[in-house]
Amino acid sequence: MDPATTTSVEVPAGSVSLRRVDAARESKEPPSISTAPNGNGHGVKPGSGDKKAFTIKKYRHVSAVHSQSRPSTLSHDATAPPSFLGFRNLMVIVLVVGNLRLVIENMQKYGNLICLTCHDFRRQDIILGFLLYILVPCHLFIAYSFEWYAAKQARVSRSQSASRGGSSSPTEDQQTKFETTWRSIRRAHLFNATLALAVHSWVVYFHIHHPLIGTITELHVIIVYMKVISYALTNRDLRHAYLHPVKGELDILPDLYTQCPYPQNITMSNLTYFWWAPTLVYQPVYPRSDNIRWVFVLKRVGELLCLSVFIWFCSAQYAAPVLWNSLDKIDHLDLVSIVERLLKLSTISLIVWLAGFFALFQSALNALAEIMRFGDRAFYDDWWNSAGLGDYWRLWNKPVYQFMKRHIFSPLIGRGWNMTSATFAVFLVSAVLHELLVGIPTKNIIGVAFMGMIIQIPLIWITRTFEKMQGPNSRLIGNCIFWVSFTILGQPFAALIYFYAWQAKYGSVAKSMAMSRASALG
Repeated sequence: MDPATTTSVEVPAGSVSLRRVDAARESKEPPSISTAPNGNGHGVKPGSGDKKAFTIKKYRHVSAVHSQSRPSTLSHDATAPPSFLGFRNLMVIVLVVGNLRLVIENMQKYGNLICLTCHDFRRQDIILGFLLYILVPCHLFIAYSFEWYAAKQARVSRSQSASRGGSSSPTEDQQTKFETTWRSIRRAHLFNATLALAVHSWVVYFHIHHPLIGTITELHVIIVYMKVISYALTNRDLRHAYLHPVKGELDILPDLYTQCPYPQNITMSNLTYFWWAPTLVYQPVYPRSDNIRWVFVLKRVGELLCLSVFIWFCSAQYAAPVLWNSLDKIDHLDLVSIVERLLKLSTISLIVWLAGFFALFQSALNALAEIMRFGDRAFYDDWWNSAGLGDYWRLWNKPVYQFMKRHIFSPLIGRGWNMTSATFAVFLVSAVLHELLVGIPTKNIIGVAFMGMIIQIPLIWITRTFEKMQGPNSRLIGNCIFWVSFTILGQPFAALIYFYAWQAKYGSVAKSMAMSRASALG
């Protein structure tokens, strides 16, 4: 008989306990359950009754494996969602192996496409780009002159009001005078910022040929444009609170601003710091770090250089052949082949975009913030977990989101606009800026970037349902919609269209069109 199933009926009760203790001593392990013989010959815990088993060592084949009702791990009624960490590791391995195969296939098919000297950087492009980089901040300092004059007038107005012993609460005449002065200053600021954007965009469009230099220059002028707007609007509110403090506006100003109250903030050094600070929103004071960690700066700069080389390598070796091979498909409107090109381009475009995101928001902005001792480093949040397009636009680019919310969305809501109209206005402004940033350097203002931003509005409304729903499944569906629209319908499609438009205007497509026309005329 199997000794593992021997019961206490077959042996004396005392020997059962001794045998159990001896076995425990031999295995150098204490008994798993302390038992004592009772009247019926079974060794059990005192007071536990006959339902308790002997021990695992005594009753190995009668343990209650199925002791409660439990759902399957992947069932909808599971008590807790399972962890997919292992699947994540598997997907990373599959992604690496799959792309490694594409690397080998690319090398076998095209050879090495990396050429250090094969660039199209014209000397004129470099000189104009450098000159524009120097001249663009001049418009920021022109804005400073407007604010300096307004601050001077504000000091005079406040001293006159105090000398007359009048209340700080604005009278109707004072409010009218303030609004009249503000309209003049607003027109000056708007003309200055629009002139900067228009002139520099014209130079980029007609005189800078290389798209990369043009993009960097256009991005810089758009950043300065937004900073001028923020500088003017913020100082307008600070000036009103300075002239009429009894209205209670001073009480709602952040406590941080007391370190540099208006008009003490209207200085050249204050504006210069704002120019270099990694933010688009002006404040008289920012949270500052105690010192500069130069080792941290060097690490971030190293990351930026390595990722820049990686992006250049991926773009030249992998993205360029896919784009070149797509030209004839687009030219003949072969929809099936175009979709195949989009899917093939989606992987490399996603990798390049993610590398660019990390290089800009994690490496470059953190390095700049450390040098400027800028304390608030929340340049992004976990946008990759977005349950919809609305979450994504709020999380991935915090500097632009904060600008749009502070200077466009919130003021429109304060004026009585509803959420839908204010959201549309925000995306309309963003769409215009995106079209300028992409269309001006590529010499193709075709509206693709503009419509790409406008289309986000209905997509946000569609995915908002999943953002509000409770439970992991709703967020999972919204996150999948976000990634599909982002990786397939967004970046690759825009890249194909603008590359084709560039080639149709300056490259091989333009030459083939010219040859076709010549042969047709001949």
